[in-house]
Amino acid sequence: MADTRNADLTFGATDYLVYAAAVNTAMPSNFADPDSPWINLGWITTEGGLFKIEEESQDVEAAGSLEPIRTLMTKSVKSSQVTFLEGLNPMVRSLYDNVPLTSLEPTTDVVTYDLPDKPADLRYAFVFDTLDGSKRIRLYMPNGKVTERGDEQPQTEDVMGVQMTFKFYRGASNAAAVKRAIKYGGVDVSSFFPAP
Repeated sequence: MADTRNADLTFGATDYLVYAAAVNTAMPSNFADPDSPWINLGWITTEGGLFKIEEESQDVEAAGSLEPIRTLMTKSVKSSQVTFLEGLNPMVRSLYDNVPLTSLEPTTDVVTYDLPDKPADLRYAFVFDTLDGSKRIRLYMPNGKVTERGDEQPQTEDVMGVQMTFKFYRGASNAAAVKRAIKYGGVDVSSFFPAP
């Protein structure tokens, strides 16, 4: 077998961007930064984002076999955790405080709104872009919401980080909860796909 190692296929994030739009907004058609109706959620900590897939299965045991005779996949949850640095970004505040974005539009220089006593089920479409030069990895989620929020700690030594965990669900017409797109950025990967 040929040695297909290629240092250009390593990926070191130089930027991490998160965008939100109305639930089930279509995935941007190219790898340019998404424009309207997508909203950029601003600067993110240097840790970027943490994308997780948590799967659970159940073994089916049967008499006459010392090994399971079948394994059932019972759960596959996809989530992403991000810490945003723009604590006053209206979309970030909307997601963290679990209020509609319209609640944060000021009539003067001030806005006042109530934090909900009962959590709302606010859902959006999300795009998570990771860049490395001309290479880009995009995760698109048509239907997601914030399911966990980190502690809010205003401080004098650093900006106030706003940490959230997003959980993703199937979109309209039973679309996948997460779609990945990769732009190789001109790196030759043809050796992985030899002609038949």
